[in-house]
Amino acid sequence: MFNRNTGQNGVTEESVRQALSTVIEPELHRDLVSLNMVRDLQIEGNDVTFTIMLTTPACPLRGKMESDSRQALAQIGGIGNVTINWDANVPQDRRINQQVGQQFRNTIAISSGKGGVGKSTVAVNVAIAMAAEGARVGLLDADILGPNIPMMMGIDKMPPPRERKMIPAEAFGVRFISTGFLVKADQPLVWRGPMLHSAIRQLLGDVDWGELDYLVIDLPPGTGDAQLSLAQAIPLSGAVIVTQPMQLAAADALRGLKMFEKLDVPIIGIVENMSGEFFGSGAGEELAQKYETAFLGSVPLDANVRKGGDSGEPIVASFPDSPAAEAFREITRKIAARVSVLTLSNKDNIIPIHMIN
Repeated sequence: MFNRNTGQNGVTEESVRQALSTVIEPELHRDLVSLNMVRDLQIEGNDVTFTIMLTTPACPLRGKMESDSRQALAQIGGIGNVTINWDANVPQDRRINQQVGQQFRNTIAISSGKGGVGKSTVAVNVAIAMAAEGARVGLLDADILGPNIPMMMGIDKMPPPRERKMIPAEAFGVRFISTGFLVKADQPLVWRGPMLHSAIRQLLGDVDWGELDYLVIDLPPGTGDAQLSLAQAIPLSGAVIVTQPMQLAAADALRGLKMFEKLDVPIIGIVENMSGEFFGSGAGEELAQKYETAFLGSVPLDANVRKGGDSGEPIVASFPDSPAAEAFREITRKIAARVSVLTLSNKDNIIPIHMIN
């Protein structure tokens, strides 16, 4: 709501609103006012204060919206100081609660066509980077037969259950669950499809996750039963495909991309991991261009990425100023922005932005 305050020399509620109606949200391609993103407008004398309500705390284009807003307001005669505050309310896909009874606003699958490309590393660092931006984040280790998330997050057990619900472990601001907490480290799980399906449903439904803006899901490599079970068990906001820079890895990634297309899961984009002189670069971006999907970015090959995963100190937390950590943060912001666009474009299944408090 706009407070009915009036300044001098043309600084009025109406003039401010009119000016901000020319500022376009770069991802949604509509103006801030019609999207109900301008909140708590205050005018004192000629000074203006307001909040821009983002669709994700990890917005990659906050700087552009701020500069565009200041430029638009500068056209009002006599404008004084402009203070812009920021908040976020992530759009909610109502299908998720209807199907699994959990308060997940969005679900993001991290997948790869083959093993060994660093998919779990991407999932862990993206989840931590999202939480660092202020989002409420959960991480589901859906690699039921090869769970690595507990080691990578540096936690070897989860809290005791409460009211017949499992309680997720928490590290770096991320709640997470894994079958690695439920079996001995040297115990192999030789399960067929129905058991995988049951395990995934339990990790989704029998856990007290609380309310989450994003549930990041680390899938096993390949295109098998676990991927199909997950797509059947919960609506997915979209999938991120992880590949290495080589053409052979990109060919495997393509199979994962096509699998999600057949399952009617939107492709958020492609991440190229371990990019650099040793493995080369470019195959991930070429794949994205060829199949007209977003290229989310490259993560440079860095020994500290591997060391962080082994020691339970992921690189975005242990070496936040490193090029690899910055790459993960940029990728995370792009993922969050793409998820907002995908969710808001599905008008039948989301709570519209004008209804978000």
